[in-house]
Amino acid sequence: MSSTGSPVLLACAHGTRSRAGRRAVSRLVDAVAAALPGTEVVPTWVDVQTPDLAERTGQLAGRPAVVVPLLLSAGYHVYVDVARAVAADEQHRVSAALGPDRALARLLARRVHEACARTGTPLRPADAVVLATAGSSDRRAVADCAVVAEQLGEELGRPVTVSYLAAASPRVAQAVADARSSVPAGGRVVVANYLLAPGYFLDRSREAGADVDADPLALPDGEVPPELVDVIVTRYRSQLPA
Repeated sequence: MSSTGSPVLLACAHGTRSRAGRRAVSRLVDAVAAALPGTEVVPTWVDVQTPDLAERTGQLAGRPAVVVPLLLSAGYHVYVDVARAVAADEQHRVSAALGPDRALARLLARRVHEACARTGTPLRPADAVVLATAGSSDRRAVADCAVVAEQLGEELGRPVTVSYLAAASPRVAQAVADARSSVPAGGRVVVANYLLAPGYFLDRSREAGADVDADPLALPDGEVPPELVDVIVTRYRSQLPA
């Protein structure tokens, strides 16, 4: 335990080869640590980067720890990889994934407005919005993404089409093409990227042909979104003893 007696927070991201993505997640984890003075916050990953979660939980054997998946929906990694890594130690607990969460929908809406502002033209009634998500073969994760699309639509005051970069349909490029065929003259197709940080999926999303591409939730520079930090802290605290 830390000096305050609180469990270790294992901040478990997917992992990426992208330098920008690694920096964005590292800054996010640092911001979470700053928001939880006295709590040991340890980064780990389920893929690509090391030490992975199985190694981290082994290092923390016998110590209270809470794994917070820095994953936007609960699919294979949460239900299999994370669950397996904590199964051997009764002092290790797992929180829910970060989404769906209304705070993330608000952050997505902010990213959409920021992206449109950079073009010199704010989001307009004629613009169509497509939500790009990583995608999953797990129906529960797909359902979570549909909820986020509904929440984002409420934040933006317009319908939002959910799409996927892998494992589910419609794919982002198809959703962008369909939206373009139906927007009125002068309307744009705007993609809201429901991705934690830059990396492979963001690169694929930006190949889909949208007129405006919003940034992912976390960035390698600038302000770390307080909404994202708050969601992670809330997930951690949800697993603390009463």
